[in-house]
Amino acid sequence: MTDSPRRTRLLIGLGVAVAILVARLFQIQILDDRYKRDASNNSMVYEMIYPTRGVIYDRTGRILVGNKVAYDILVTPREVQPFDTAALARVLGTGEDFIREKMEEYRQNRRRIGYQSVVMLRQVPAETYMRFDEVKYKFPGFKGMPRSIRDYPFNAGGNLLGYVSEVDQSFLDRHPGEYRRGDYAGKTGIEAAREKDLRGEKGYHIYLRNSKNQIEQSYRDGEMDVEAVPGKDIVTTIDAELQQYGQELMRNKVGSIVAIEPSSGEILALVSSPGIDVNQLADIGKYYDEIANNPYNPMYNRAVQASYPPGSVFKLVNGLIGLQEGVLTPQNRYPCSQGYHFGAKGKLGCHAHRSPLDMEESIMMSCNAYYCYVIRNILDNSKYQGIDDAMDHWREYAMSFGFGRKLGSDFPAELGGNIPTGKFYNKRYGKGHWNSVTVISLSIGQGEILATPMHLANFCATIANRGYYKIPHIIKDSEDIEIDPKYHQKQYTLVDTVHFPKVIQGMWRAVNSGFGSGGTASIAAVDGLDICGKTGTAQNPRGKDHSVFICFAPKDDPKIAVACFVENGGFGATWACPLASLMVEKYLKGGTSRPALEQRMKEGNTMVNVRTK
Repeated sequence: MTDSPRRTRLLIGLGVAVAILVARLFQIQILDDRYKRDASNNSMVYEMIYPTRGVIYDRTGRILVGNKVAYDILVTPREVQPFDTAALARVLGTGEDFIREKMEEYRQNRRRIGYQSVVMLRQVPAETYMRFDEVKYKFPGFKGMPRSIRDYPFNAGGNLLGYVSEVDQSFLDRHPGEYRRGDYAGKTGIEAAREKDLRGEKGYHIYLRNSKNQIEQSYRDGEMDVEAVPGKDIVTTIDAELQQYGQELMRNKVGSIVAIEPSSGEILALVSSPGIDVNQLADIGKYYDEIANNPYNPMYNRAVQASYPPGSVFKLVNGLIGLQEGVLTPQNRYPCSQGYHFGAKGKLGCHAHRSPLDMEESIMMSCNAYYCYVIRNILDNSKYQGIDDAMDHWREYAMSFGFGRKLGSDFPAELGGNIPTGKFYNKRYGKGHWNSVTVISLSIGQGEILATPMHLANFCATIANRGYYKIPHIIKDSEDIEIDPKYHQKQYTLVDTVHFPKVIQGMWRAVNSGFGSGGTASIAAVDGLDICGKTGTAQNPRGKDHSVFICFAPKDDPKIAVACFVENGGFGATWACPLASLMVEKYLKGGTSRPALEQRMKEGNTMVNVRTK
């Protein structure tokens, strides 16, 4: 009798366990088909649906990069059956050897490829695709696939926009699980910088394969298919017409032009020359070797990747630091005897002009000697513990203008330039064995100072704003895209805003004083625009000097700031100055009023002066 309750409990427990097991099996086999789908995976074929890539617009709504339909011929090697090679070659317009070589390549990689479909021919003409589509039943394992490729209705900056191409193994290794063989991705420019937004999300159709590896039908009538999600559209800060105009001006020249809207930090134009023509971007593979072997390296975006001595435009930095430090006033006058003389035979030369000069005149005439006095006053200031301490404070000021570091732009591959430290000179000369004369070339933007054209344009925007800048950026807020809040924040320099008007007046006089008055940038003057500018001639130890110019306009409530850098262009007023002023006039007036100057700039060729690698 005592065993009866125990036996009853045991039977009940066993019954409950059986009931749970049956319920679970019912759920797995009847209610939940995940396991059934997993078991069927070997008989399921996934046909990828590629999304339409997002469109790239300029600031006014013009399409910079759109999409058009192209056709690829794909092959699934494990589904291929014996076929007539000559017939397929005729249909596709290729040679028989090409098809044989491709099939041998797939055979050797059979295990890695598996049942994947790989692209055999890219971007075949529509007529070829339609001809193949009519007879594809004769070639099991081969199929055609329409897909969208990039289209460029506006010739506005191949380097700026960047290109899209098929991912290679190294790219796949860097992005595990995100891409597969045959996918495309942005490799340079905006296409690369905004790849995650532009690419969209792939979809797929699922089909069932029978025991003979032949596709029979859609899986569950398409219920499990996933639609592709188009990429997000991007609105850039670029003005397409200004960008295109800048490219026309820089034809047959090596260098760059960067234009910024000072109040917002939005990049209006980013020209690198020589650059990549947009007509080459849609089929970059076809032109890659030609571009890569060009001795002028058109893939190299000089606007953000090339560091140069800024030359005389850096005098403005030293002038502002001197004003802030209290070692310079606008009324200070310094002499110039064709340069600054120091020691027994030392001299930093300068062009002939009247002397002495006050600060406004020194900017207007770009006097070298004046800024030798200024930087010596800054570095020899007795309030600092030594020359290296003074140098580090000078460097801190310069970096507050964005120099010597990356600005943090949303454009890829930006370089940081260089502003030297006291520690650097201690290491080079030995602590206590150098002084302000040793580094006198820093007064005119030479020596160890390096900056990109982007740095110079940003510096010009900072002066236009009277002491602050917003980080230069190339993407605008839009319906689909919200940019980082840092691009809306003001970045103040360490120089008080009260000092900037004193420098600006000198820049205004450099342009607007009239020919023969000493203004080095008088060729940039345009009636009614009140352009303020500063010329520069950056010394180049490997050839002819570089031509540099920065400017903004109008003087009050500025709308545009421009930096132009022409390698081996000589004096700033020769090339960079007129080029930049034409950009300003084009943007503010919608056209230009100096046809002779415009023609001379467009037809001018400085590339013969460049020493190629």
